[in-house]
Amino acid sequence: MAHYAFLDSNNIVTEVIPGRDEGADGVDWEQAYGEVRGQVCKQTSYNTFGGKHLKGGTPFRKNYAGIGDTYDEQRDAFIGPQPYPSWVLNEDTCVWEPPTPMPTDGQRYYWDEANLSWIIPVPCVVEISGVSAELFTLG
Repeated sequence: MAHYAFLDSNNIVTEVIPGRDEGADGVDWEQAYGEVRGQVCKQTSYNTFGGKHLKGGTPFRKNYAGIGDTYDEQRDAFIGPQPYPSWVLNEDTCVWEPPTPMPTDGQRYYWDEANLSWIIPVPCVVEISGVSAELFTLG
């Protein structure tokens, strides 16, 4: 099953739907869906991320399209919104990367844009109306 992304006039993804495999029944489904909706339609691969197909198949348009992503015609790629001002787009994968790679020691980290570094959340226990819950703060 293929998936298709509909684009607004700025090439921003407004919706993603499942659909027929491209070429099935001899139909150009991108064009057909686009005509029905009156929007540009681009096929996207659910299993593609960072220019790689997660199941070993052929990667398609660098990344699976999500609502709010941008379709870049020159790169023929879907690119997510920049998560932080310091992050830079990797031209090969079309994925935003932090200036410092996240540690790979198995702990949970969050990006601290003010200090341009990864931080470990600090657990704290709060009690609300007699119910205790463990929350995490960022320092």
